[in-house]
Amino acid sequence: MGSGGQLLPVTPALGVACAVLLAVAALVAGRGGLGHGRAVVRAGVRAAVQLAAVALVIAWVVRSLWAATLFVLLMFAVAARTAGRRVLEGRADAGRWRWAWAAVPIAAGVAPVLLLLAATGLLPPRGLSVVPVAGILIGGALTATSLSGRRALDELRARHGEVEAALALGFEERDARLEICRTAASTSLVPALDQTRTVGLVTLPGAFVGMLLGGAGPVQAGAVQLFVLVALLAVEAVAVAVVLELVGRGRLGG
Repeated sequence: MGSGGQLLPVTPALGVACAVLLAVAALVAGRGGLGHGRAVVRAGVRAAVQLAAVALVIAWVVRSLWAATLFVLLMFAVAARTAGRRVLEGRADAGRWRWAWAAVPIAAGVAPVLLLLAATGLLPPRGLSVVPVAGILIGGALTATSLSGRRALDELRARHGEVEAALALGFEERDARLEICRTAASTSLVPALDQTRTVGLVTLPGAFVGMLLGGAGPVQAGAVQLFVLVALLAVEAVAVAVVLELVGRGRLGG
């Protein structure tokens, strides 16, 4: 651990290490048959630019609840667009605004948790509290929406004949589609389940480590991290369930 309570010291060596790791990731993803070499480079460069921009504005944003709320809405909009475009990527039926349906599962998962936290007083009405908590929840919903939607549509495409067979047996279209894609989409919860099961044994998540480095006691840090993991499970489960409903009704993907 670096000096001054830092997990990693911010030195030129850290920048060099990031560049080398990004190059290795791009090389393996590009020439290792994965087909994502350029995507890895774009993602790394984009992350650097976005973090630099956020670092410049976050100190101002967290001082005002209104500014923090607008920032959270921006995060939500970007998450919805990213998830929707990822789900519909490469599909002929991806209309210009079809991706906007991805906002529904993200909102359905995140909004009730934030409202519950605010109503019970567990989430203080301060930008410094609202922004990171909302960001964690929106990020989890984004991942769950992207994975479940993509897997559900891929499964329907691969097993189109079985959907037709179910329709021939008298199933409603929604029920036929869900019968085929539900299992594949539900595997999107596996990463969150594995993270929760192995926390403290395999990984020490960011909220836990950050609180310890900030001077909090182990019990307090553990309690906050437990809440984050349980909240993410709830958010992602709701997001996957709503994605399945949208896919079953043909709203998200044809």
